[in-house]
Amino acid sequence: MSGSDHPAGPQERHAGRVVLVTGGSRGIGQACAAWFLHHGDRVVVTSRSGSAGALGASDRPDGAFGEDRLMALACDVTRPDQVDAAYATVEAAWGPVEVIVANAGITRDALVLRMTDDAWDEVVATNLTGAFRVVKRGLAKMLRLHRGRIILVSSVVATMGSAGQVNYAAAKAGLGGMARSLAREVASRSITVNVVAPGLVETDMLGALGDDRKGQLEALVPLGRTAEPGEIAEAVGFLASDAAGYITGAVLPVDGGLAMGG
Repeated sequence: MSGSDHPAGPQERHAGRVVLVTGGSRGIGQACAAWFLHHGDRVVVTSRSGSAGALGASDRPDGAFGEDRLMALACDVTRPDQVDAAYATVEAAWGPVEVIVANAGITRDALVLRMTDDAWDEVVATNLTGAFRVVKRGLAKMLRLHRGRIILVSSVVATMGSAGQVNYAAAKAGLGGMARSLAREVASRSITVNVVAPGLVETDMLGALGDDRKGQLEALVPLGRTAEPGEIAEAVGFLASDAAGYITGAVLPVDGGLAMGG
């Protein structure tokens, strides 16, 4: 696909988009990156480590993805210079980013009276401000292309709340307001902005809670189980697809019914 900024024709548009997934080296981000790779797109995964995780492993059943399809870059989304450098590298190699999946996130849990200012600032800086920064940097090119998909990865905690996660819940809830406001700004350029809100997902973050706490949380889920990262990726992929072209400003729960009515 050409790296120019002119709008692509129908055939060119489906030749494989350039997709950026932040926090893409593991968990939900890695599953999202794999989804886009298997659907023919070129994918950039960013993480603080710069690793592609299992996506680049030579022992994958289908073989490792080549440099023409998969790019892994070190990028701390709290650092504007690193965000800009990552985009510059992608644009020089492949052209404008057409799909953004803002997934990078951290937790610094504590009850509010024990939560430090640093714990608040770090989570908001990564989970909310980092998403804003990544979206803003990619948006100018999308506006010139007159197309684009932006998907922000939030959490069921944004609507349910969670004791010990005031910082995390606030940041994830902020993504919904950001998405809806941005959706109104860019809709005239055929750019959609949506949010996926996962519930309990089999990731390192959930595993760190321990089996007892995980069991307690699973008991609250109407479907009675946790999700696999690939199930979240399917929802993200749908919102990035042509089939979701008339969906924007939406928050899609993928939580087994945990936050029904939230």
